[in-house]
Amino acid sequence: MRIVFIGTVQFSLRVLQCLLDNKAEIVGVCTLQESPFNADHVDLSSISAEHEIPCLYAADINSLQSLHWIKEKSPDVIFCFGWSRLLKKKLLRLAPLGVIGFHPAALPANRGRHPLIWALVLGLNKTASTFFFMDEGADTGDILSQREVIIDHEDDAALLYEKVTKTALEQIEVFVPLPADGTFKRSQQKGDLTNTWRKRDRADGQIDWRMTAYSIHNLVRGLAKPYVGAHIVVGGQEIKVWKTVIISDNRRNIEPGKILGYKGQHPMIKCGEDAICLLSTDPSFEAKVGSYL
Repeated sequence: MRIVFIGTVQFSLRVLQCLLDNKAEIVGVCTLQESPFNADHVDLSSISAEHEIPCLYAADINSLQSLHWIKEKSPDVIFCFGWSRLLKKKLLRLAPLGVIGFHPAALPANRGRHPLIWALVLGLNKTASTFFFMDEGADTGDILSQREVIIDHEDDAALLYEKVTKTALEQIEVFVPLPADGTFKRSQQKGDLTNTWRKRDRADGQIDWRMTAYSIHNLVRGLAKPYVGAHIVVGGQEIKVWKTVIISDNRRNIEPGKILGYKGQHPMIKCGEDAICLLSTDPSFEAKVGSYL
């Protein structure tokens, strides 16, 4: 089965390596040299060169140049994993078996942007690893393979990213050999409980001390590396917050944002409910007990 592979994030690299390890026939790779949209960006040209696979920097994956390049490779199927741009009809119809995409959520629920981040920020206790046939909608095509992924309390973005990746690699080893007869099993997305997560912006990552400690902790978990980090502003300087722990504090006569004290070198700040301790920030900072952030 001839495969053209499209991707440009860490997940893309892991999947491509898995396919190569399993002797999949990769006849072309489309990637990006740089990406302002992906904190976990990876340029796949090096691994392509290592395996002598033709590689295209596809700034516009739907351009006539990209379409011509992909068509020349005569793919049976196109894999598109880790690509922040929608594919248009001509590209979707280019390979006989279509285009297979990936979404780390339990489709048809939680379509849209930043699924791993939102799952952690919203405090969900599970998500999923879903491969599906791409159509002109966003995450709306028929499902090829879906497996549940449990989110533990200690998971941050890096840990959940790894959990989802490991699950996806196991799925790939199962379904990639299937289309020897030219078919994949497809399941139409069904259910009324569909929703679409919106694109986040920078303001979504700023900590508001009026939030509960639980919500702030989840925000920090969701934006941890490989993502951009939650942040606060201290004296006009942006401080990244990478790790926190919730501190039980039920005092109702203390305003949110007040520094209650220190646990070692780590400040404890009153929140709208309970308090939170900043275990890892970049850069570190000092503030007086009783002052406000």
